[in-house]
Amino acid sequence: MSPHFTLEQLFNGSTLNINKPLRWTSFDAVNCIKLTANKLKLRNAEGQIRKLKIGHAGTLDPLATGVLVLCTGSCTKQIESIQAQLKEYTGTFFIGATTPCYDLEKEPDTFFQTDLISAELIHAVSKNFVGKIMQAPPVFSAVKVDGKRAYHLARAGQEVAIAEKEVTIYAFEITNITMPVVSFRVVCSKGTYIRSLANDFGKALQSGAYLSSLCRTKVGDYHLELSVTIEEVIARMHQLHQEQSQ
Repeated sequence: MSPHFTLEQLFNGSTLNINKPLRWTSFDAVNCIKLTANKLKLRNAEGQIRKLKIGHAGTLDPLATGVLVLCTGSCTKQIESIQAQLKEYTGTFFIGATTPCYDLEKEPDTFFQTDLISAELIHAVSKNFVGKIMQAPPVFSAVKVDGKRAYHLARAGQEVAIAEKEVTIYAFEITNITMPVVSFRVVCSKGTYIRSLANDFGKALQSGAYLSSLCRTKVGDYHLELSVTIEEVIARMHQLHQEQSQ
């Protein structure tokens, strides 16, 4: 689905439903579009060069893909309300090992037996995570501890203590089991860390687990099937620049 925004919509206020690429940070996506706008020196109807105001409505980890909502112009005022909407994710847990960051940003460093873990146990344990639960964000996260990002402290080798907080899991569906990989679908509240869910799920199985893949499929009314790529947004901006230059 190609984007069809105009220059006025882009600068005055719009939302872009981006399918974030693997290994990009959320800020990479924001900066790519901002730098493209600055490089093209896009102008308004009066011929003045415009600076693009843009931000994202909810961080998506580098190893995750899927819906990343970008807000421009006056729509940046909607960022908090979009962040507060329900999120849906699909992905996979690897059962039988853990990593320091709860995903594959770092190599597995602890391993566990999985011989006694059955499909029945996996389905039964998943039911314990539906509803309001207490969850501690990963130490490798953007949560602030004493005014500093937790991941900065963790990467510097410092001990990081992050308090648990209440989040809500509205749905936790196990969609496939091919041990040691378990596929899932989760619908959750703002502030839920699926990496932490993977780690806690492994503990509940009397084993270990980490997040091996993740895709955000929905943020409120923004759905993955209606998203566009960064390349499509950039191509549209170049098209508008060419039209403006004629």
